[in-house]
Amino acid sequence: MEARALWVLLLVLALGSSGWAEEYIGLLESQCAIPGSERVDCGYPAIGKEDCNNRGCCFDSSIRGVPWCFKPLQETECTF
Repeated sequence: MEARALWVLLLVLALGSSGWAEEYIGLLESQCAIPGSERVDCGYPAIGKEDCNNRGCCFDSSIRGVPWCFKPLQETECTF
């Protein structure tokens, strides 16, 4: 039974790290809602979505001539 549990654990870990997730969940959508003219480059030429997101950056290739991989807006939180 222990061997089976180990195989299940390995399968879960492999599937979890395989990139099956379509959407990067580390940033809020509002953090990436930045007009093209205000984007600050966060990648390198021809960077892909996965590499960009792994840097903690937003990726949007829908606007030509602006950075597709760009720094997100920083959430500010007030604590009293």
